[in-house]
Amino acid sequence: EVQLVGSGGGLVQPGGSLTLNCTPSGITVHELAIGWLRQAPGTNREAVSCIATSQGAPYYADSVRGRFTISRDIAENTVYLQMDRLKFEDTAVYYCAALKTTLCTANAEMYDFWGQGTQVTVSS
Repeated sequence: EVQLVGSGGGLVQPGGSLTLNCTPSGITVHELAIGWLRQAPGTNREAVSCIATSQGAPYYADSVRGRFTISRDIAENTVYLQMDRLKFEDTAVYYCAALKTTLCTANAEMYDFWGQGTQVTVSS
C-alpha cells in the first residue's frame, strides 16, 4: 500500500521561504513520479511541481517557476519542495501526491496516491 506523508507547512511572511517534505511508504522516491499540488479556498486543486523518475527537467507551474525547486533524496526517501520568495497568493493547502507512472503531469486529477495536506500561509 502506497502512503505519502507531507509536512513542513507553516506561517511565513511575504518574501520568505519554506521547505515541504514528502516521505512515501510502500514505494521509493525514484519508482514513481511524485508531485506537489495545492488548493486555495474556492479554487481547484492545481499541480505546482512534479519530479519524474527520469533525468528530464521537473515540471513547474508558471506561477512558481523560478521561485520553487523540487528535489529528491533517495537515501532519505524524501521529495522536497523548496519555496522561496513566497507571495500572498501561494497561500493554500499543499498536498504531496504520486502517479502510477514514471512521468509527470500537470493534470491534478491524474494523481493516484495522496498524502494529507499541509497548510502554507503567507501573511504579514
